[in-house]
Amino acid sequence: MTSAPAIGFEYRPSRLLRRILIVVAILVVLAVVLCALAPWLKLLLVAGVLLATWQSVRTVTVSSVAAAGWGADNDWTLHLSSHEDVPAVLASFRVLGSFVLLRLSAAGRGMQVLLLAPDNSDADIRRRLRMRLAAVQAGEAVPRL
Repeated sequence: MTSAPAIGFEYRPSRLLRRILIVVAILVVLAVVLCALAPWLKLLLVAGVLLATWQSVRTVTVSSVAAAGWGADNDWTLHLSSHEDVPAVLASFRVLGSFVLLRLSAAGRGMQVLLLAPDNSDADIRRRLRMRLAAVQAGEAVPRL
Protein backbone atom coordinates (compact mmCIF):
# COMPACT_ATOMS: atom_id res chain seq x y z
CA MET A 1 0.00 0.00 0.00
CA THR A 2 1.34 3.43 -0.86
CA SER A 3 1.50 6.10 1.82
CA ALA A 4 -1.33 8.55 2.13
CA PRO A 5 -0.71 12.08 0.84
CA ALA A 6 -0.38 14.97 3.23
CA ILE A 7 -3.53 16.82 4.22
CA GLY A 8 -3.35 20.50 5.07
CA PHE A 9 -6.12 22.95 5.86
CA GLU A 10 -6.69 26.41 7.21
CA TYR A 11 -8.70 26.53 10.40
CA ARG A 12 -11.13 29.03 11.84
CA PRO A 13 -13.66 28.36 14.60
CA SER A 14 -17.08 27.17 13.49
CA ARG A 15 -19.84 29.77 13.49
CA LEU A 16 -22.37 26.94 13.37
CA LEU A 17 -21.27 25.62 16.78
CA ARG A 18 -21.56 29.09 18.29
CA ARG A 19 -25.11 29.44 16.94
CA ILE A 20 -26.09 26.00 18.23
CA LEU A 21 -24.78 26.87 21.70
CA ILE A 22 -26.82 30.07 21.73
CA VAL A 23 -30.00 28.29 20.60
CA VAL A 24 -29.57 25.63 23.29
CA ALA A 25 -29.01 28.34 25.90
CA ILE A 26 -32.20 30.11 24.82
CA LEU A 27 -34.14 26.86 25.14
CA VAL A 28 -32.69 26.24 28.60
CA VAL A 29 -33.57 29.77 29.74
CA LEU A 30 -37.10 29.29 28.40
CA ALA A 31 -37.39 25.97 30.28
CA VAL A 32 -36.20 27.59 33.51
CA VAL A 33 -38.63 30.49 33.15
CA LEU A 34 -41.56 28.14 32.53
CA CYS A 35 -40.78 25.74 35.38
CA ALA A 36 -42.39 25.91 38.82
CA LEU A 37 -39.47 27.19 40.85
CA ALA A 38 -39.21 30.15 43.16
CA PRO A 39 -38.47 33.41 41.28
CA TRP A 40 -35.14 33.90 43.05
CA LEU A 41 -34.05 30.41 42.05
CA LYS A 42 -35.13 31.01 38.44
CA LEU A 43 -33.06 34.19 38.38
CA LEU A 44 -30.06 32.35 39.79
CA LEU A 45 -30.38 29.55 37.23
CA VAL A 46 -30.81 31.94 34.30
CA ALA A 47 -27.73 33.88 35.42
CA GLY A 48 -25.77 30.61 35.61
CA VAL A 49 -26.92 29.54 32.15
CA LEU A 50 -26.00 32.91 30.65
CA LEU A 51 -22.58 32.88 32.31
CA ALA A 52 -21.86 29.33 31.14
CA THR A 53 -23.03 30.15 27.62
CA TRP A 54 -20.87 33.25 27.44
CA GLN A 55 -17.83 31.29 28.63
CA SER A 56 -18.50 28.44 26.17
CA VAL A 57 -19.04 30.75 23.20
CA ARG A 58 -15.87 32.67 24.07
CA THR A 59 -13.91 29.42 24.30
CA VAL A 60 -15.08 28.06 20.94
CA THR A 61 -14.58 31.34 19.07
CA VAL A 62 -10.99 31.92 20.19
CA SER A 63 -8.43 29.62 18.64
CA SER A 64 -4.69 30.10 18.36
CA VAL A 65 -4.56 27.58 15.51
CA ALA A 66 -4.62 29.15 12.05
CA ALA A 67 -3.87 26.00 10.04
CA ALA A 68 -3.09 22.33 10.53
CA GLY A 69 -1.36 19.70 8.50
CA TRP A 70 -1.18 15.92 8.63
CA GLY A 71 1.92 14.65 6.85
CA ALA A 72 2.31 11.43 4.91
CA ASP A 73 4.38 10.07 7.81
CA ASN A 74 1.48 10.62 10.29
CA ASP A 75 3.06 13.72 11.86
CA TRP A 76 0.76 16.63 12.68
CA THR A 77 1.84 20.27 12.51
CA LEU A 78 -0.14 23.21 13.82
CA HIS A 79 0.46 26.65 12.35
CA LEU A 80 -0.47 29.14 15.06
CA SER A 81 -1.78 32.66 14.57
CA SER A 82 1.55 33.88 15.99
CA HIS A 83 3.16 32.47 12.78
CA GLU A 84 4.98 29.61 14.47
CA ASP A 85 4.73 25.95 13.58
CA VAL A 86 4.28 23.47 16.42
CA PRO A 87 4.45 19.69 16.12
CA ALA A 88 1.41 17.91 17.50
CA VAL A 89 0.16 14.41 18.20
CA LEU A 90 -3.36 13.22 17.44
CA ALA A 91 -4.72 12.35 20.88
CA SER A 92 -8.19 11.32 19.73
CA PHE A 93 -10.82 12.02 17.13
CA ARG A 94 -14.52 11.66 16.48
CA VAL A 95 -16.45 11.66 13.22
CA LEU A 96 -20.10 12.68 13.52
CA GLY A 97 -21.71 12.69 10.10
CA SER A 98 -19.99 15.44 8.16
CA PHE A 99 -18.36 16.86 11.30
CA VAL A 100 -14.82 15.90 12.28
CA LEU A 101 -13.58 16.60 15.81
CA LEU A 102 -9.83 16.39 16.37
CA ARG A 103 -7.98 16.58 19.69
CA LEU A 104 -4.32 17.38 19.10
CA SER A 105 -1.71 17.53 21.83
CA ALA A 106 0.91 20.16 21.06
CA ALA A 107 4.13 20.41 23.01
CA GLY A 108 3.96 23.43 25.30
CA ARG A 109 0.47 24.39 24.05
CA GLY A 110 -1.65 21.72 25.70
CA MET A 111 -4.66 20.14 24.05
CA GLN A 112 -5.98 21.85 20.94
CA VAL A 113 -9.51 20.91 19.84
CA LEU A 114 -10.42 21.47 16.19
CA LEU A 115 -13.99 21.08 14.97
CA LEU A 116 -14.25 20.81 11.21
CA ALA A 117 -17.81 21.57 10.19
CA PRO A 118 -19.51 22.45 6.89
CA ASP A 119 -19.20 26.18 7.63
CA ASN A 120 -15.46 26.30 8.34
CA SER A 121 -13.88 23.66 6.11
CA ASP A 122 -14.06 22.21 2.64
CA ALA A 123 -16.12 19.05 2.11
CA ASP A 124 -13.22 17.40 0.26
CA ILE A 125 -10.83 18.02 3.17
CA ARG A 126 -13.31 16.52 5.65
CA ARG A 127 -13.85 13.52 3.35
CA ARG A 128 -10.11 12.90 3.04
CA LEU A 129 -9.69 13.27 6.79
CA ARG A 130 -12.53 10.82 7.47
CA MET A 131 -10.98 8.27 5.11
CA ARG A 132 -7.53 8.60 6.63
CA LEU A 133 -8.88 8.56 10.20
CA ALA A 134 -10.79 5.37 9.35
CA ALA A 135 -7.50 3.81 8.24
CA VAL A 136 -5.86 4.93 11.49
CA GLN A 137 -8.79 3.55 13.47
CA ALA A 138 -8.45 0.20 11.72
CA GLY A 139 -4.89 0.08 13.04
CA GLU A 140 -6.15 1.29 16.47
CA ALA A 141 -3.23 3.68 16.78
CA VAL A 142 -5.33 6.58 18.09
CA PRO A 143 -8.24 6.34 20.54
CA ARG A 144 -11.62 7.75 19.59
CA LEU A 145 -13.40 10.28 21.81
